[in-house]
Amino acid sequence: MKEKDTGDIYQESLALHEKYRGKIEIRPKVPVGTRHDLAMAYTPGVAEVCRAIHRDRDLAWRYTLKGNTVAIVSDGSAVLGLGNIGGYAAIPVMEGKALLFKKFAGIDAFPICFESYHTDFVDEVRNIAPVFGGINLEDIAAPKCFEVEEALQDIGIPVMHDDQHGTAITVLAALLNACRVTRKDFGDLRIVVSGAGAAGYAIVRLLGCIGYSPDVCQKVKDIIVCDTQGIIHRDRKGLYANKYKFILADETNHGGRTGVLADALEGSDVFIGVSAPGIVTGEMIRSMNDEPIVFAMANPVPEIMPDEAAAAGAAVVGTGRSDFKNQINNALAFPGVFRGALDARAVRINDDMKVAAAHALAGYVARPNREHVMPAVLDRKVVRTVAEAVRKAAVASGTARETG
Repeated sequence: MKEKDTGDIYQESLALHEKYRGKIEIRPKVPVGTRHDLAMAYTPGVAEVCRAIHRDRDLAWRYTLKGNTVAIVSDGSAVLGLGNIGGYAAIPVMEGKALLFKKFAGIDAFPICFESYHTDFVDEVRNIAPVFGGINLEDIAAPKCFEVEEALQDIGIPVMHDDQHGTAITVLAALLNACRVTRKDFGDLRIVVSGAGAAGYAIVRLLGCIGYSPDVCQKVKDIIVCDTQGIIHRDRKGLYANKYKFILADETNHGGRTGVLADALEGSDVFIGVSAPGIVTGEMIRSMNDEPIVFAMANPVPEIMPDEAAAAGAAVVGTGRSDFKNQINNALAFPGVFRGALDARAVRINDDMKVAAAHALAGYVARPNREHVMPAVLDRKVVRTVAEAVRKAAVASGTARETG
């Protein structure tokens, strides 16, 4: 869409939401037209189902909605580009996410929104877990999003913060194909990531392929991360106050470079932006190595507009927007990742499953070119491809309950 159309889109969206009173609903699967139907679906018949599950909790996967249901959990503290707007105002976004789960992956998902002043909702999420086969954490500000996700990894179902890992998976996929186009060697890339929040942190960890065997994916050895204060390095003051920036300082920038974003970009191969609009100039792109790859993903206004990046010499340019070529959108990842995890009845979503998803996304594009390194977001066959790759990775890595 063009910027001049934005106001019209906003008004149309308000009218749509008012007309339908939301975007999702619950419908029954079984008939309730007779007394016998009622006895089967409710009392007295349902008592035997309850007794069976009481004897063996795993039967909840067979007899209830659990095996195909995901909770979309948010505290509304980092909603889109709107910031900390709270649980009530987060509902439309979580509903939209539920709509995508259903349309793309056939998964029943439901918004669970807490108010942003609720400082610790880990226990509450634990207590709703019996109903669901997975938890999608959404729009939770850093560093709380890291802490919540880590604390919930032992609940026996997949818990994934999509703003982190869905974004990282799609970025890795796009970068793999951009390397095919530019003939750059993935392991030799010099990458600059602008943004050290949820998405930036996860992207760095995945691109570094932490914990993977060499035959799955090469490690990127040279990554520099920048935040609002410039390049993150081990000697920078104040890092000890943020555990996750300290980890980034320890695992990146091994050359100890200092300075600002422009200094980091000089002589680099790849720019990945998950930060702020308009902070990259054409001159900064020209300072990069030949055939640079630019993923400017700030929304709605990228770090640099695609035409400006291309004019400055960028070989492949991607953004998060649907009106430009090479949309890098986590909607390409999360439906298939959760579909595969549910099909495997996985206890968690591990690194192998994320990398498998990225390779499946990249491989779906048979002949990538400068304007086409990612599948179309609305191509529903993508979900099946990603889901099967994730299911197989769950089985191979030992995190699946279903191995067939």
